Amino acid sequence: MKPHRFLSPYLFVAPALVVFAFAILTPFVMTGYYSLTEWNGYGDMIFVGLRNYIDAVHDTVFQTSFINVIVYILLTLVVEVLVGLLLAGLVLTVRRGSIWFRVAIFTPVMLPMVVVAVLWSFVYNPDYGLLNAALTELGLESWTRVWLGDEHTALLAICLVSGWIYAGFYMTIFYAALRQVPSEVIEAARLDGGGEWDILWRIRVPLIRNAIEVAVLLCVTGGFQSFDLFYVMTNGGPFHATEIPTTYLVQSVFRTGEVGYGSAMAVILTAVVVTMGLLLAALRRTTGREGRTRRRPLANAKEAVW
Repeated sequence: MKPHRFLSPYLFVAPALVVFAFAILTPFVMTGYYSLTEWNGYGDMIFVGLRNYIDAVHDTVFQTSFINVIVYILLTLVVEVLVGLLLAGLVLTVRRGSIWFRVAIFTPVMLPMVVVAVLWSFVYNPDYGLLNAALTELGLESWTRVWLGDEHTALLAICLVSGWIYAGFYMTIFYAALRQVPSEVIEAARLDGGGEWDILWRIRVPLIRNAIEVAVLLCVTGGFQSFDLFYVMTNGGPFHATEIPTTYLVQSVFRTGEVGYGSAMAVILTAVVVTMGLLLAALRRTTGREGRTRRRPLANAKEAVW
């Protein structure tokens, strides 16, 4: 083999590798280095070893932030993934006007996150917000409250906004997957007397398990990386009720000047996200192998359902 033929593939990917090294690897290595120091961003660095990591593990606010983000992820699995699946099934079942419906549901995904956060902050405003005004008009004035200022409702309010944004994204994923289900199976199920919703839940959904697993993986890893909505709408308040690791480490770095401590929290968060992603990917591969092992040819759609 000629040398230039051996090197040509590497020459093609070299620019991308250089960009990756400078944009991803270099900041990550520097963050790891800063996490071992006590530094305010402009003075002298003092090497402190693992002290920042020890302090972070024992920091009650940091612990609370992880609890909050786990609750947030569990809630968004419902308001994003499950609702997205229901919407995809609805679009697939009701054909008339489905194009406009899909456009309307997907539109929030294309809006800037900060714009959405400001918009919904106005909706939740206790004095002139649309939500409290609607409740008052319906005679439910006792239900009105300071939605983003109440520690019992603030996190749920942000979860609903997140669902409003991303339900359309997951709807698109599931709709594309549902369209790939073999038409022969669906027609056989209809001949066996299956209704549309029975076909959806008993045949279509089990056959798009891969798409559901990908959606769960995206939702979990994306939840740990959330920042914009929380920072703009509540900034971690009230009383750290919506504090998540990303908002807390940003405050530590840019407000209190604890660059080393914030870097340690960033490394911990990165390790958690990577670990969760690897675990979910491994679980997906394991369940996929088990499914292929146990799968057997279907004689007809009734066998698929029952």
